[in-house]
Amino acid sequence: MKYILTAFLTVWLVTGYSQPKAEEILERIDQNMSSENRVFESSMTIHGKRSSRTITSKSWSVGDEKSFTEYLSPAREQGTKMLKLEDQLWIYSPSTDRTIQISGHMLRQSVMGSDLSYEDMMDDRKLTDTYDAEVTGSEEVDGRKAWVLELTAKVDDVAYAARKLWVDAERYIPLREDLFAKSGQLLKRSVMSDVVEVDGRWFPKTILYKDMLKQGDGTEFKMLDIKFNQDIPEHIFSKASLKM
Repeated sequence: MKYILTAFLTVWLVTGYSQPKAEEILERIDQNMSSENRVFESSMTIHGKRSSRTITSKSWSVGDEKSFTEYLSPAREQGTKMLKLEDQLWIYSPSTDRTIQISGHMLRQSVMGSDLSYEDMMDDRKLTDTYDAEVTGSEEVDGRKAWVLELTAKVDDVAYAARKLWVDAERYIPLREDLFAKSGQLLKRSVMSDVVEVDGRWFPKTILYKDMLKQGDGTEFKMLDIKFNQDIPEHIFSKASLKM
């Protein structure tokens, strides 16, 4: 018994972290990634088969029900706006001066040719609300110890039936994520990096998304500036703001 205890303590000291429960890991991830509201500026670089292009934008969001995004550059995208209210999404195009609603199968379409779909951008719910989880082991990712989690959807209205997460064992931020269809087919992969501390929480400034069913080298999403728990005027989240 003494030798078993010694072996256990040795493993704990070497790894530096004892394995928490899956629910605790998800809760810690949600604490880092979710917020009452946030305002951020970002760039999205789409690495196509032949060339790359970068789109910048500014976004305001409240919880997982309201968000508003205005595209700032390049010139042909400037002034395009997106408004999400719960499960509804509208896009305003300045070139046509028209507002259209994106719904149904259209939500699976690519956003401006990127590896992200409208569905990806809309679903900002907490993992604890949408998935059950199991810790299946631990691995090293970019020199950091990570818990490996298998997630299974517990609600029907999610884009991915299952997920596999590699979660930083110290900072509780996903470092890598694989997204699967009901059939088990790998649909998308994301890699998180440039993790920084913002207002007492850990957050990845760079995420590389890859649609595994399309060509190209993925879409690199960078947070240029982010602020949490800001005072956001309510009028931003209205259809009238799309044409302002």
